[in-house]
Amino acid sequence: MAFQLGDDDTQSMNEMNLIPLIDVMLVLMIIFLLTATVLNPTVPLNLPQTSAEINEPPVDPIQISIDKDAGLFWDDKAISMEELETRLQEQGTSGNDPSIQLRADKDSRYDNVAQVLAAASGAGLTKIAFVNE
Repeated sequence: MAFQLGDDDTQSMNEMNLIPLIDVMLVLMIIFLLTATVLNPTVPLNLPQTSAEINEPPVDPIQISIDKDAGLFWDDKAISMEELETRLQEQGTSGNDPSIQLRADKDSRYDNVAQVLAAASGAGLTKIAFVNE
């Protein structure tokens, strides 16, 4: 007992047509996405008021660079190790506790980096970040 559509000469359809089902599912998905983004469930709250002061923005960080030839730079200006130590001492005694961004060339010697870290530690500066790419 076989089910047959049409004449014997025409080929019968062996597969179910899924195109309308896919269309309906896409429309339902779009409707769901739109309603999910529009409906933002919120809980009505009465938040407490405070008298907190606005924090001052942090001090600009000190950028110390070490090139591969053991050259030291404070921001963009070349300095010596002695001048670096005196500047770090001044920053340590100023009381604003700045952060240091240390940029060292990958071919620079570890000894140079260690001397800069020791000078910063001796000045009481502890916020040191290593910058890389």
